[in-house]
Amino acid sequence: MNIPSYKPYFSQKEKEYILDVLERGQISGDGYYTEQVSAFIEHAFHVRKVLMTTSGTHALEMAVSLADLEPEDEVIMPSFTFASTANAVILRGAKPVFVEVNPDNLNIEPDDIERKITEKTKIIIPVHYAGVACDLNRIIAIARDHNLMVIEDAAQGVNAKYRGQYLGTIADFGCYSFHGTKNYTCGEGGALLINLESTLLREKAEIIRQKGTNRCQFLRGDVNQYNWIDTGSSYSPSDLLMAVLLAQLEDMEEIKDKRKAVYGIYRNFFEQYEKRGILKMMRIPDACDPNYHIFWVVFNTEEMRDHVLTALNSRGVAASFHYLPLHSSPMGRKMGYKPQDLAITEKAAMCLLRMPLYAGMTELEIGHTLNIVEAVIGAL
Repeated sequence: MNIPSYKPYFSQKEKEYILDVLERGQISGDGYYTEQVSAFIEHAFHVRKVLMTTSGTHALEMAVSLADLEPEDEVIMPSFTFASTANAVILRGAKPVFVEVNPDNLNIEPDDIERKITEKTKIIIPVHYAGVACDLNRIIAIARDHNLMVIEDAAQGVNAKYRGQYLGTIADFGCYSFHGTKNYTCGEGGALLINLESTLLREKAEIIRQKGTNRCQFLRGDVNQYNWIDTGSSYSPSDLLMAVLLAQLEDMEEIKDKRKAVYGIYRNFFEQYEKRGILKMMRIPDACDPNYHIFWVVFNTEEMRDHVLTALNSRGVAASFHYLPLHSSPMGRKMGYKPQDLAITEKAAMCLLRMPLYAGMTELEIGHTLNIVEAVIGAL
């Protein structure tokens, strides 16, 4: 039996909406479905302004551009994240400063944020790992004390909450991903959430997104000429992708509930091994309402993790490890970091096992997966 690590959950609406796009005749960016998706997110998540993008990476790049970073400015972020978080900063000539994670949830550790702030620090980018919120109250308080901007990397956090508010809507900016591996997907796509009230900032974001032009203002009739205004790039997604995404978002609660059911089975199963001291399960703080993007455990040793991982993979189950820390990557080493600089992050990355989790995962697939784990751990 082959069990993938993730699988998109589709209804029939995706096909219906794609055909509608073709009939409407506009498959490029900012068509009918782009407007529908933007409006859906703004209404459902209570967002001031949403701009759809071609990826979560591009949403991050736009957010960092709007923050007006200067060369040699510093941006604090976890090392346990995808390269896009750091690349968005490096592309502006600024410097990522990597900090530790909390071992309970692998989210950025506020104590280490405070230790790493310097006079060059301009932004904090908390990453909501596995769809579980960071300690945003404390992070935002730290940022306000030091006059810093906060950009939520909520690539994995769509439809998750912190103290009743949706992730991505709480800090100055939020960034979503709708990549094929995410809970709600259109293959490739993202969104920039602008939570500040500044009209000038929103207009600047529109210009950046439309190749440095005032196209959006022109189409609204705000200006009478369509012109090159500033630097920018092509960040507007095809309306075909947005048609798929609208169908996904309309079913987002059903998708979340199905993922939650799989998560619950995993949690009940692995609890016995945590009690025996073999591994540690992820923790969800009381303030968090997750979207059940990932279920992970951390084994005591890398050898034990690899043993279980190999057994699962050899029997067709696509369990996996996850991020290799940025600070100890080849690029991180070029920046002067060493693996031992962030010991908690390094240990977690070496010993983490990520289980297959997707909406619609069958009892047979779950049972097959857990039987392998039971057989392997029982033999240890």
